[in-house]
Amino acid sequence: MAERIPPLYALRAFEVAARSCSFTRAAEELSLTQSAISRHIRNLEELFGCHLFERKGPKLQLTDAGQGLAQELKAGFKLIEDACLPFRANAGHLRLKAPSSLTMRWLLQVLEKLKETDPGLPIQLSSVWMDIDSVDFYAEPYDCAILLGDGHFGAQTECCKLFDEWLIPICASKALGSQAWSLDTLQQHELIHPSSDRRDWRRWLRRVDRDEQVRLDRGKVFGTLDQGIAAAMRGHGVSIADLGLVLEDVREGLLALPFKSAVGTGDSYYLVWLKGSLRKERILAFRDFLGGELPQLDLPGVEFL
Repeated sequence: MAERIPPLYALRAFEVAARSCSFTRAAEELSLTQSAISRHIRNLEELFGCHLFERKGPKLQLTDAGQGLAQELKAGFKLIEDACLPFRANAGHLRLKAPSSLTMRWLLQVLEKLKETDPGLPIQLSSVWMDIDSVDFYAEPYDCAILLGDGHFGAQTECCKLFDEWLIPICASKALGSQAWSLDTLQQHELIHPSSDRRDWRRWLRRVDRDEQVRLDRGKVFGTLDQGIAAAMRGHGVSIADLGLVLEDVREGLLALPFKSAVGTGDSYYLVWLKGSLRKERILAFRDFLGGELPQLDLPGVEFL
């Protein structure tokens, strides 16, 4: 007699709950009640004869058995997804995840060009806000992603570097004036911070040896690089931005560079995909197209530090 196999929906409930160690989040993701998630997991524990979760104070954690099962199910559901992929209505689409600011400032225009030049390579884009760029190909429905990082996105991934991140101050063209800017000039303007931790201004000022001379506890704080760029363009202050994402606005006179020093962060944008992906041929075709559309950082007078 064949061994009893647990119901697929119960295994899925456990796999989703294991990712966040939260029955509430699993219930939200699967559109179930929290009690239904709890019941599925309790049934699995009775079937397996072991606990899958345990409480450590207020926190829910996986047991050793739960960790082992979660790892195997993660790979198993990925195999099921890959098996079903050729039969999906949008099977020809590459499912791409990308950060929101990169999407608005560069990627949308690139994808429009791809649609015109190679309609046989359709892209299904998901633009996502991420504090730290990441992707989990086993848990998220993507074939590839464009991420900002140091090139290390997990042992099961492959990647191709696209372009480096270079931070540089920006302001509205009308705010530039006719005189060269000094730090005193900068102090007279409102600072715009693209993130709540103010890390981008801090990085730039430290590299130009001026981090002790400019107060970072003042100014406006935004949630994304794109919001900071938009605020600067409308004359609300001086922001800090990735040079590769503001090139066209600078060339068209919508933005100006009050300082000509671009500071490298050590991070770059990468196209990332899962090793052994069934879509690798299409991903590599997409990679080759992106290689011809990268920002050309050739603005006159800009110094790269």
